Amino acid sequence: MAGNPPEVTVIIPAFNSGGTISRAVRSVLSQTFQDFEIIVVDDASTDNTAEIVKNYKDERIRCVRHALNLGSAAARNSGVNAARGKYIAFQGSDDEWLPEKLKKQMGVFGSAAAEVGVVYTDMWRITGNEKRYFHSPKIMPGHKIIYERALDYGIIDIGDGTALIRKEVFDRAGGYDERLRRYVDLEMFIRLSKYFYFYHIPEPLINYFDTEKTVFANLKTLIAARKLILEKYYEDIKKDKRVLAKHYLGISAVLSMNEEIEEGKDYFAQASELFPGMNGRGKLLSEYYSGLGTQLCAKGDFARGRNHLVKAVKAYPLNAKLLLIALLSLFGRDAYRKARRIYQKMRSS
Repeated sequence: MAGNPPEVTVIIPAFNSGGTISRAVRSVLSQTFQDFEIIVVDDASTDNTAEIVKNYKDERIRCVRHALNLGSAAARNSGVNAARGKYIAFQGSDDEWLPEKLKKQMGVFGSAAAEVGVVYTDMWRITGNEKRYFHSPKIMPGHKIIYERALDYGIIDIGDGTALIRKEVFDRAGGYDERLRRYVDLEMFIRLSKYFYFYHIPEPLINYFDTEKTVFANLKTLIAARKLILEKYYEDIKKDKRVLAKHYLGISAVLSMNEEIEEGKDYFAQASELFPGMNGRGKLLSEYYSGLGTQLCAKGDFARGRNHLVKAVKAYPLNAKLLLIALLSLFGRDAYRKARRIYQKMRSS
């Protein structure tokens, strides 16, 4: 492509996205910051995704197509490898950016130290007719290297669609792990956190659309992802036995949700060995039950979810925020969701 390289490359991984890809592309083209290129990585779609993209006559738009469906990690890597920009942004093929997103992020990078590798924002999360503010965790350059926090899943609520990343960081951290089908962005953020600072813009600058495929769509891929992350970072995770125990408990919870009870018990037992007293009233045990309970409620299984939330409160009664969630779960889905939003905002502050 002729001309000077753009400042930003926007990568849109897409698979059978014919119904939403236009919305995603239009929201990038409508940015107030215009020095970008768009690379749509068509991951072997069988619908009209490619035709829709070809209909755009903007010379800044390119399409890279995979002959086989390789997954979102491979699609991201293809986009990064083809990128010409100094900064990389990822746009979900069914999501939508607000017009000021790139301008505000580039403004931060314009005055940020070289150690800042990621600038990210909050988002609007849309489920059906419901639109709610989703607060990302607050991480600023003053926190320095947050690798230990990242190993403890402390950055799980940063969506890669909200992030703008220096392209050079991929030279240091490497590409996306193509073994993963879930937590692709989380695992990359863990790696980036080992070398670079993060900067949070406390403003929702994207519309993230929850769909059936994004809400607990495949527990097996979630289990595989959690196991792989534990395996990959085990030598660092095991330095803090509480963090290691939380990984075991997290895997145990998801296994239990997937009705893999016996293996779930094995992981629970490994966590118990790290904290022999945790079978009483421990904060760690409370986190296990609350994690399982909130995931079950998010799936709509309020009967089992509420039961585990009550167990969480009994294990650690001092957690007043968790008590609020458990109580409001008694009043149905709407009350529960409101409580979760309040709790999530408190945790991110």
